Amino acid sequence: MSFSTLGLSNEIIRAVTERGYTEPTPIQLQAIPAVLSGSDLLAGAQTGTGKTASFTLPLLHRLSSDKSKGTFNGYPPIRALVLTPTRELAAQVEESVREYGKYLKLNSMVMFGGVSINLQKQRLKGRVDILVATPGRLLDHVHQGTLNLSHIEVLVLDEADRMLDMGFINDIRRILSLLPKQRQNLLFFATFSDKIKALAAGLLNHPTMIEVARRNVTADTIAQKVYQVDRDKKRQLLAHLIRRDNWYQVLVFTRTKYGADRLVKQLAEDRIQALAIHGNKSQPVRTNALAKFKNGSLQVLVATDIAARGLDISELPHVVNFDLPNVPEDYVHRIGRTGRAGASGEAVSLVCVDEYPLLKDIEKLIEQRLVREVVAGFGPNPDIEPEAIPNGQQHRPKPEGDKRPARTPKPLPRASAKRKLAPPAATNGDKPGARSFASRRSAKRDR
Repeated sequence: MSFSTLGLSNEIIRAVTERGYTEPTPIQLQAIPAVLSGSDLLAGAQTGTGKTASFTLPLLHRLSSDKSKGTFNGYPPIRALVLTPTRELAAQVEESVREYGKYLKLNSMVMFGGVSINLQKQRLKGRVDILVATPGRLLDHVHQGTLNLSHIEVLVLDEADRMLDMGFINDIRRILSLLPKQRQNLLFFATFSDKIKALAAGLLNHPTMIEVARRNVTADTIAQKVYQVDRDKKRQLLAHLIRRDNWYQVLVFTRTKYGADRLVKQLAEDRIQALAIHGNKSQPVRTNALAKFKNGSLQVLVATDIAARGLDISELPHVVNFDLPNVPEDYVHRIGRTGRAGASGEAVSLVCVDEYPLLKDIEKLIEQRLVREVVAGFGPNPDIEPEAIPNGQQHRPKPEGDKRPARTPKPLPRASAKRKLAPPAATNGDKPGARSFASRRSAKRDR
């Protein structure tokens, strides 16, 4: 079956064809007609199966077919809102909107932190039909009165499971309260959980449910392997594998930002070119590193889980878990950066004795025992005792992303000897312009 049989406009089909796509993937085949019908949608599929086009194509068709109602700043109002957990995913989705909609008279905009908010304010003064945003920066604009969401016709939560894992539920609820009640809601996820069930129950109205694969499984196109190694030999083993197997494009995941920066320095000592992206890097630095990695001029990109979603690199051959993730579901998202769109890929995990419990949890989740291998000279010492992993299985890793400068607290007035100071009044965000604790905390999470 071709895209032309799904009811999309000729302009959209033309743009899709120019990108080299002729047949829809299973998730696209089911989701596109459902979105065009106007019903709410709860859709799950493995990462790398084309979920972005599943909602961008019918969204573009719907908005180009129906005229907008009302105006804001003299322009048609924002009609569709796509929320994503990370900056990189937001940029990727908005790029897809532009590419697929290049023959339509629709305008899109991406909005996230780490860049000038003033430039975004200027852009909002013009026509924006489709807004792709991360929750924290979107709420910044709401607080400053530069954003009107009262005419949203379609809401998309992309990678909703990741947003919930990262603690965005309060932000999502705040944003939902700003939207009109009559709208279409589309919720996409890669791994199913009780949190997703709860969100769907409160958000969706008699949704169409689509799952094109078993839940929480990895793609068959990815060859997975575990190298057992001493914790102090991981870096040497990684360099050895890169040289021995002539890996020319490798995405490496570490557990912490410090670990990512340290690994980049160590690889440089081995004369292997690498750059790191994580929440402490500025947006221009992250964008530059990604661009170099995508065009092939950078051999190794080292990342924290901030890059487990939103990196769509054509035919990325190798993903390495330098550290296993603390949350088993993150393993699925990490290795899903390879083996995309039917291409083959390889996912390698360097596992030391400290991480055996994490490996066990991952294998339980994906219902698969991973192949073990030991490279001569790098095998684990059986006499080494396991050590506790910071932010281990009982604690999720702290989310990274846009970080606003910490506010300097105002000094408290001096208490006189004759009277006691009254306790400060609680701030709950009900007063105009006030910000709740959850909202202030969410500023630190926005990707």
